[in-house]
Amino acid sequence: MTHSQKLLKRLDAIGLSLASSAGAMALIGLGSAGSETTRMDAFSDLDFFVIVQAGYKQAYIADLGWLTAVHPIAFQFMNTADGYKLLFADGIFCEFAVFEEAELVHIPFSTERIVWQAETFDPSIVKPKQASTAALNVEWLVGEAITNLYVGLCRYQRGEKLSAARFVQGYAVDRVLELAALVEDEQPAFRDVFGAERRFEQRFPVTAVNLPEFVPGYDHTPQAAQAILHYLDTHFTVNPAMKKQIMSLVAGTFYQPPATSH
Repeated sequence: MTHSQKLLKRLDAIGLSLASSAGAMALIGLGSAGSETTRMDAFSDLDFFVIVQAGYKQAYIADLGWLTAVHPIAFQFMNTADGYKLLFADGIFCEFAVFEEAELVHIPFSTERIVWQAETFDPSIVKPKQASTAALNVEWLVGEAITNLYVGLCRYQRGEKLSAARFVQGYAVDRVLELAALVEDEQPAFRDVFGAERRFEQRFPVTAVNLPEFVPGYDHTPQAAQAILHYLDTHFTVNPAMKKQIMSLVAGTFYQPPATSH
């Protein structure tokens, strides 16, 4: 049996356990355990929501007997007020949350699949709101990226290398990931509306070629900033004054514009 088959079998078993548990209304698979099971592989885990009747939520969170009835648990960690990250003793990893029916309308999620439902459950409440299709604000994204480069390089110069790496190789790169759709056509792949970095290499292969230069590591933030600036300057309009400041910081100097006489 493949890992994917084990995951799906485990999810079905959780559904059967819920079917015999008081107050349970539905089991909703998410991500690769939801409507994207074709991308499930040896490195996938189980993401799911358990929907319960009003008044039952805390009981399901406090007592995981409905899960231990399926398979022994080796590790559990309550990572939110609504649920857990959990490892079964056979190596299957899960992340799940428990919600009452009335709460579901306020919870953002996508790629869902109803694995099990009670006869009285209304499946229409599972459909999430449509994601916004607002156009990208290019000026804002570029502005954020170059100012992240600037702040990160300033922190690098004063020895704050960790903060610098996050600004340049994290925050600025996040903006590049959003801008990639304006540089190349997105290739067919499963898009995660909550994480632009998911499957980015498959979706935007032209931009992805630059990722090793964009994220070279803790000691190489100036090189990363230079590579990101070059990408931005090639495809978008970068303010000349900010470009000069960034390049001077990359070179290890801090450019001070000449004083203006009054």
